[in-house]
Amino acid sequence: MTQYLTEHDVRGIAEYARIGLSSDEVAQMTTDLNAIIDSLAPITEYNLEGVQPTFHPIGGLSNVMREDVEEPSFTQEIALENAPKRQDGCFLVPSILGEGGDR
Repeated sequence: MTQYLTEHDVRGIAEYARIGLSSDEVAQMTTDLNAIIDSLAPITEYNLEGVQPTFHPIGGLSNVMREDVEEPSFTQEIALENAPKRQDGCFLVPSILGEGGDR
């Protein structure tokens, strides 16, 4: 089996992906990744001369989102009308940190 990636390469990839690997895991991952690359070798045997690249099935769409248009919204009073508790025009919610109580 050809070695495409070294342990140094695998450590760099793991660091970039923020994956902690022990020395044993780096060695095993290096072996596994090189085996995966080896298993793809038969693809290189196909003659792809003149084969057109694949395309995106949606075609030439560049932006599928609508225009960002400002529209009328709720008033503050309507937004707060079903709030169980409110204070000074804001939602009053139970505290999840600190002393407790509403904030």
